[in-house]
Amino acid sequence: MDVLRPPLIRIGGRVYRKNLIQEQAFPHEEEEDFCTGPGDCTDEPCDAFVVEETERGFQCRVEAPSPFYKYIIGKKGETKKRLETETRTSISIPKPGVEGEIVITGQQRSGVISARTRIDVLLDSFRKKQPFTHFLSFALNQPAIQEKFLQFKEEVLEKCSKDHGVSSSLFQNPAKLHLTLGTLVLLNEQEIQKACDLLQRCKEDFVDQITGGQPLTVEVAGVEYMNDDPAMTDVLYAKVHMKDGSDRLQMVADQLVERFVASGLMLKEWDRVKLHATVMNTLFRKDPTEERNNTMTGKSSFKERESFNGQNILKLFENFHFGEVQLDSVRLSQRFSSDASGYYATSGQLCFS
Repeated sequence: MDVLRPPLIRIGGRVYRKNLIQEQAFPHEEEEDFCTGPGDCTDEPCDAFVVEETERGFQCRVEAPSPFYKYIIGKKGETKKRLETETRTSISIPKPGVEGEIVITGQQRSGVISARTRIDVLLDSFRKKQPFTHFLSFALNQPAIQEKFLQFKEEVLEKCSKDHGVSSSLFQNPAKLHLTLGTLVLLNEQEIQKACDLLQRCKEDFVDQITGGQPLTVEVAGVEYMNDDPAMTDVLYAKVHMKDGSDRLQMVADQLVERFVASGLMLKEWDRVKLHATVMNTLFRKDPTEERNNTMTGKSSFKERESFNGQNILKLFENFHFGEVQLDSVRLSQRFSSDASGYYATSGQLCFS
């Protein structure tokens, strides 16, 4: 890490520096500190959260899912003790597995603010390291699309199976064909409900206006690859566009992601959502249960993979027509799950009509 140019972390509309800390690392417990020193508690900002005055001083409550408690406690309680000592506060954390709030109390308002800020930075850092649990998606698994996809698979294997790396294990599960808008880490029911509530607000705020309360007719046609060299392809996807030539689908996708990023539920990855439907992915070769979402972030997204030669596929199937589909909802889909149709289980939904 360049100590003169430390990475910046955005929390609650403010930007904080991630300071370099040199300390012993425990082999089985990740522990990071992004903090001011003991004497730096006086000028912390406090307009991103509420600090309450009590009879004995001040307190602040932090909402955090229970899987994160261990990171605030640290190895043998050392992170918690250090935070309390350096900020002159007391930090109360619910029991493991019990959903609740972390409560910070102290005699000095500045100390409570400093402890809260440091806990927020820790939580934000550890959340970024979690594999995603949910994603916003448009389902493309209508029967007609599935039928054409299976035809595509059959013809590719018939004409290109001798090309390096091409095999049946590369292909998407037709029941799970979809467009991915963005990924989320939702670690308890409260966070899932927050995401569902935000979907409904998006519907009222802008989705209904863009869609006119009607499904969007989308054409799925043509294939393209993700990386630079078609002879070393890892992901092949089908292209999608509005049949009427408008950019309404792109508008819905971009504004949804923008709103979810602003809420803190989603990390910003691109300036615009890349609308694509994965049809072949080398990740599937290694692990048939791996989620078919090639651009998603998370610890399990990248494994050692054997690329395939997609040159002939791109030439022969450049304009392959997978069909048209009526998109009538955005789903909050759960990773590693299936519903009765074979698609991902739905935790929440925004319906256009």
